[in-house]
Amino acid sequence: MGEIVNLRRARKARARVRDDEKAQENRLRFGLSKAERDLADKSRSLAERRLEGHRLDETPGDREES
Repeated sequence: MGEIVNLRRARKARARVRDDEKAQENRLRFGLSKAERDLADKSRSLAERRLEGHRLDETPGDREES
């Protein structure tokens, strides 16, 4: 006798596999995931703020010209 299969679960499992395959294709096609893009943006922003925070600005009155 054959195995009893719940058709609803089988359809959902098949759809899940199909969606995972499509997601993998899209990852290859479009590059980074949203989480990775957000992380890269945040780290870039942090680096820019740190660099700007360490910048020494010269105002016209600070330096004597000879």
